[in-house]
Amino acid sequence: MSTTTELTTSYDVKALQAKAKEHLWMHFSRQSTMEDGVPIIVRGDGHHIYDAQGKEYIDGLAGLFVVNAGHGRRRLAEAGAKQASELAFFPLWSYAHPAAIELADRLASYAPGDLNHVFFSTGGGEAVETAFKLAKNYWKLQGQPMKTKVISRAIAYHGTTQGALAITGLPGIKGQFEPVTPGGFRVPNTNFYRAAEMGAPTSDPETFGIWAADRIEEMIQFEGPETVAAVFLEPVQNSGGCFPPPPGYFQRVREICDKYDVLLVSDEVICAFGRIGNFFACDTFGYQPDMITFAKAVTSGYAPLGGTVVSDKVYEPFKHGTTSFAHGYTFGGHPVSAAVALENLDIFEEEGLNQHVRENSPIFRSTLEQLKDIPIVGDVRGEGYFFGIELVKDQKTRETFNDDEAERLLRGFLSKALFDAGLYCRADDRGDPVIQLSPPLTIGPSEFTEIEQILRSVLTEAGNLL
Repeated sequence: MSTTTELTTSYDVKALQAKAKEHLWMHFSRQSTMEDGVPIIVRGDGHHIYDAQGKEYIDGLAGLFVVNAGHGRRRLAEAGAKQASELAFFPLWSYAHPAAIELADRLASYAPGDLNHVFFSTGGGEAVETAFKLAKNYWKLQGQPMKTKVISRAIAYHGTTQGALAITGLPGIKGQFEPVTPGGFRVPNTNFYRAAEMGAPTSDPETFGIWAADRIEEMIQFEGPETVAAVFLEPVQNSGGCFPPPPGYFQRVREICDKYDVLLVSDEVICAFGRIGNFFACDTFGYQPDMITFAKAVTSGYAPLGGTVVSDKVYEPFKHGTTSFAHGYTFGGHPVSAAVALENLDIFEEEGLNQHVRENSPIFRSTLEQLKDIPIVGDVRGEGYFFGIELVKDQKTRETFNDDEAERLLRGFLSKALFDAGLYCRADDRGDPVIQLSPPLTIGPSEFTEIEQILRSVLTEAGNLL
């Protein structure tokens, strides 16, 4: 449960709430919630966060899949301050600086195979936008200008820029901004729990995974291989509630992409940097993409940074003569952000955070699976330190909630009740209703138990209210 700690700084909460109501436009949020006041988070320490009244909460989402090394890492703040005192800013437009050079080298050393080139941005949506534009540019340079279409999965989230929205598979996020960039096509995701509803095999995950991968081949054939530039997939799909890849899925996808000369982009904005137990999650699942997008935990959130790691194959036509990639961002590869990222990666290596996740993930899973004795808990799924708990009206039939019921359950009760009980996590209804957990990578079995106990209390109460 939440506790109260003494703050080193006092806050005029009423004044902050009034200013927020008048002037702050929150992201992905209903501004009407400002009427009742918005939670104001003022401090973090390890896997805990604290609000302006001094209440303590478990950060069960690492901010937003970001603070992988945990809150309050003074050395990360100091690394940024040191770099800012030496070189606060310089662009990567025909110039370079040591922090970006060293970080690109470091990231290339972690990436599999021939993914040796890093194009920096400032966040995940920009990284996806970069990969989309680069794929189209690459095929034009290869003399195949019709290869402009991209394939992604149903209800997948890949960003909010006009280009990234073409890849995002969430109609509710896209509708109010249409027409978006054309050329995005959707295939089934890897939600084995809902395989029967897709008309997919339910005998075992591997058979289902091959079925799901084959739908990508089907889409390529239908649209015409000469028109398809790339396939964008998260290693573990976030939106919809942590869909892991079935055994053999990515190996089959790689075969399909090679067969039809289509680029494979591993969107690891969430899954990279230890979330699934390796620096890049494609290593966890044993496949080599043509590009990897990353952001979020590369700095553990201590400074904004993103990027796209590119294979020798995709980079090759840009190496020569007057060819350039006419794309960039003012703050891409920012010196302070790059310096913080290097220090963050040092922490990962020194403390063995990837190994820690690999060793403790089975314990995390088994602890959360204890919640299945609660009638509204249908499925627990995920990998590494990234899990989703799907909520259902009926465990036996897997009947889900309608829109009004999901609204009352998630926004009307669960989000606030979980926070009041001391757990910051995510109640998500972009697919079937789920609770998402993505805590800092530093926690272990005792914290798993604490999270499970809070969830058990609140989910039991939620079930009794239905």
